[in-house]
Amino acid sequence: MATTKYRAPSPYAKDRQKAHVTDFKHQRYLESIGFDPSMKKDEVLIQEDLKVINVALFGLGRAGSIHLANIMRNTRICLKYVVEEDHQRMKCVQAKWHLPDNVLLFPEESEKVFRDPSVHGIIIATPTFTHKDLIVQGLNAEKAVFCEKPIAEEYESVRHCYELAKKVDKPLLCAFNRRFDPSFSHLRDQVHSGVVGQVHMVKTVARDSPPAPVDYLKISGGILHDCAVHDVDLICWVLGEYPTHVFASGTAFIPEVAEINDQDTVAITMRFPSGAISMTDLSRNAVYGYDQRLEVFGPKGMMIAGNERPYNVTTSTEQGKSEPPLFYSFPSRYCDGYIKELDHFCDIIQGLDEISISGDNTLRISTIISALEVSNATGKMTEVKY
Repeated sequence: MATTKYRAPSPYAKDRQKAHVTDFKHQRYLESIGFDPSMKKDEVLIQEDLKVINVALFGLGRAGSIHLANIMRNTRICLKYVVEEDHQRMKCVQAKWHLPDNVLLFPEESEKVFRDPSVHGIIIATPTFTHKDLIVQGLNAEKAVFCEKPIAEEYESVRHCYELAKKVDKPLLCAFNRRFDPSFSHLRDQVHSGVVGQVHMVKTVARDSPPAPVDYLKISGGILHDCAVHDVDLICWVLGEYPTHVFASGTAFIPEVAEINDQDTVAITMRFPSGAISMTDLSRNAVYGYDQRLEVFGPKGMMIAGNERPYNVTTSTEQGKSEPPLFYSFPSRYCDGYIKELDHFCDIIQGLDEISISGDNTLRISTIISALEVSNATGKMTEVKY
């Protein structure tokens, strides 16, 4: 046989094969059996009353329902309370997760959460206009706070929340969950290690599927605050810097979106101190699935985090080659990111990690979005003044 000379030695005669650093699911398996050699979390002495983290969840909307499922599946967390105003939704959740009556609270009963000294942290997934008050109440009650973006509606309110967090020495984590997506996180680590050299260009595509309910769009703050904020944070995080000038141009093709004075299609360009340029393509509706892409280009090459699908299967027939559609929407596409984000919040509370998203970052992202709003309204490139 022509290849006999290439016979390999027995795998048992060599050192045991090790999982590659990129295999985050194997890492999760190691953590589940109490063996975590990379993070060495077992070497950190966790405070006795923090070995199980008691949390309260505010809101059972789109994001809140994702957080609830992850809370119930996380062995480090005990769900003490759920606060929700929709009685029917609360009853459905109670039946699904077999929650006792004393866990379920209406908003007017939420003071019980803040008075309960056993609650270590609160997770806020309510409409934006409620965020500031809940954050302030949580921090004043000495609870760690994890809040869906934005922290508040106005810049000064965001600043106040972070100043209060510093004053009471409690963490305030803003949920920029794309940072926790395994593909995006790995790409960023590789870029920072110099794989593509000095970055020249970053491109992101974020096209929603399906269109968000109009009632949600009315309270979303608009496509820039609701959608673009994720891409802006992701780009700044990958580059490690913030833009000096930004440009945005948008339009509304969908009548229902135009009627509420919002936009469904936006193009964004940002220029950075290093000379790097970014381009972002936003849409409220992609009929073919949840389109989420990130590309980074430099003199040494290019990295792309492409779209993901439910199954890695290709079918070839006389009609040609086909694959399953893209993930339908954000709960499936960013499933792993939501899990890792919640684990990060737990790590912060237990003293296993430092908070990875600073108040300064969140404030700068808010400033950038405001500059993009000015550019979108004026049709001119706008300088970002921090």
